[in-house]
Parts: sequence; structure tokens; C-alpha cells
Amino acid sequence: MNGDNVFDEFYDNTELEPGGANGTVLRTRDVVVPHMPGLGRAWQLVYTTTTTFGNPVTASGIVLEPNPAICNGAITRPIVVYCTTFHGLGGRCAPSQLLVAGTEPDARGIAAALAQGWKVAVPDGIGLGITGAGPHHFLAAHAGAHAALDLARAVCTHGLNRAPVAVWGYADGGRIAAAAGELQPSYAPELDLRAIAAGAVIRDPGALITGLDGGPWSGMAFAAMVGLARAYSHLPVDHLLTDVGVRAVTEASELDLTRLLVEYLAPLSVWCERPDPWNDPVWRHVLSHECLGAKTPLAPVHLYHGLLDTLVPIESARTIFAEYISRGVRVSWSEYDVPHLSAAALGLPDALKALRAGFARPPDRGGSPAVT
Repeated sequence: MNGDNVFDEFYDNTELEPGGANGTVLRTRDVVVPHMPGLGRAWQLVYTTTTTFGNPVTASGIVLEPNPAICNGAITRPIVVYCTTFHGLGGRCAPSQLLVAGTEPDARGIAAALAQGWKVAVPDGIGLGITGAGPHHFLAAHAGAHAALDLARAVCTHGLNRAPVAVWGYADGGRIAAAAGELQPSYAPELDLRAIAAGAVIRDPGALITGLDGGPWSGMAFAAMVGLARAYSHLPVDHLLTDVGVRAVTEASELDLTRLLVEYLAPLSVWCERPDPWNDPVWRHVLSHECLGAKTPLAPVHLYHGLLDTLVPIESARTIFAEYISRGVRVSWSEYDVPHLSAAALGLPDALKALRAGFARPPDRGGSPAVT
């Protein structure tokens, strides 16, 4: 990934009027995705979605359709919305671009879903991909969930047949997947959502940022400040920044993850007027609004995590698991005696099993969920 932004008119921003239908496809184009076994056709799209607070915006993504030979003659293929890990705040690090370049870090999970005969839709997320719309709304779970659910809407309405949908992701992608499960009953009730698979879920961004700040992952803590500030730009979230901090935010907004980790190793206090910016009342409000686990998914949820995860401690997902159980969510759990990156790979078979079970289950017709 690099932070250089090459102009591509396909990704031009489109001004939208309030009141339009979410998930409306604005334009598409076929693309070639190299090194993707089982791929039949791939196409990028630009579609409509909404920000955290319901403002209409354009977003981009990519859809990968399996080779018909592995679909067993199925007319309506299940759709997996695959939410990738955090790639950066700007530049050419949108998944829809990285897949075409052959450099997408999450290609293994995407290929695994494609090999099941499922159609895979990958959202770029709000503020990433679309020219001039950044920076990416990193850690803004509501915004990410809107983009994921509206991509499912776009893919469903773009074809002739409505299809069952699942959402899958890991780390920040797992956070978005879990948020999509929580928001779908109110935001996109017409979707036939069958399952959620979410690994290394970040429940509380405040706890994550505090744990990362000042360590080798400080660049992600800084990126969190930038992404959440963008998502909550109607609030005075930048009032703590020094002049140096303001310039740093501007520069970081165009960087991918690699450069963020290299160039923003300093603690957040270096860029702010107080050593504990997250204890500011405005930021406490933002972070409390972004905690997961307060709403009830109706679709079954599979959570998985690494016991030795030092990036996203396992207590984060265990808290969500307990919350879901207390409200009767159909939730399953897998844990592995490995660190963060290894758990992403080890969790693939269990995640695929959970998604297959979801697609095999008849759609819900209402009623209360039950624990499994």
C-alpha cells in the first residue's frame, strides 16, 4: 500500500440530496482482480450510504462473483459482505483498489468466502476510496455499518434476485460486522441477514486507544483520533489540538497504515494541549457513543479471538459475548491460544462454518432470538 493518490474519475465524489434511497448504485465498472482463485467476475461500484448521523454520502466498494462452475447451478447466490481490517486513512489503500492491484492484505478471507460459491462484496468504508471524501472514518462503527449494509442493499437491488446476506470481518472489520448486526433491524430491516462472523471485535474504542497510545501501535491511536474526529466533525473535537497537531492531522489524513505506524510513534499528548485528551468531556461523549454491545442483533453471531492478542485484548469481545447472551442473541464463541494475526487465520474455518449454518437456516419471520 502506498499513500500516493492517483486520479481516477470513477471515484469522483457525487453530491447527494437528502431523502434519497440508501444503497442506490450510482455507477459500476468491470475490473480484473489478479491471483483470486475461483473468481468469475469482479466489478467496482459507487453507491449511496449515510454517515454516523444520517447525512447522505457516496461510498465505493467491489463485488466478486464466483466462477459459475463452483456454484452448483444456484440462481440466487448468498452474499457475504466482507469488512477488511484497517488499511489507512487515505491515499490508494481502499480495498476495492488494492484487490485490483493484487495487494489486498485480507485477500485470503475473501478468497475463502468466494470458494464457498458466495458472492463477496467488500466496502471501502466512508471516507476511503471516494476522492476528496476523506479521511476514512476509522473506528466509527455506525458509519462503517451503514456502508456495509448499504453495499448489501446495492448488490441485492443490482441483480434480479434477492439473496440471503451475511457480514464478516476481523479487528476493525469485525467491529463493523458486529455493528452491522446490531443496527440492521432498525437501519436495513428488509435485508435477509442470516449471520454475522466477527473476529477480534473492538468493543470500546476508548479502551483500545488508551492501550495503544505511546506504544509501537501509536500510529493507530492517532488514526483513531483523526477518523473519529471526521465522523463527529459537528462537535468541537479538534479543540485540543496544538498548531503542530492540526498540521499532523492534515498530513496523516492521506497516509496508509504503514506510514502511520512509522511517522506517528509519539504519544497523543505530543499533538494535544493536555496529556489525557480522551478524558475531555467532548471526547468522552464521542467514545461512549461508539461502544458496541448495547443493541440486540437478530441474526446469529459468531465471535472469535486470540487469547494472546495484545492489539485487541480478548476481554473486549468477551464483554460483547456476555452482553449478547444476556439478551438472548444466538451467539457462538471460538478462542485460540495465539496472538492477533494468527487468530485471523485460525478463525477462518469456524467463521465459514457459522456463515454456512446461517445460510442454511430459513429466514427469520419475527419473534425473539434464542441462545445457542
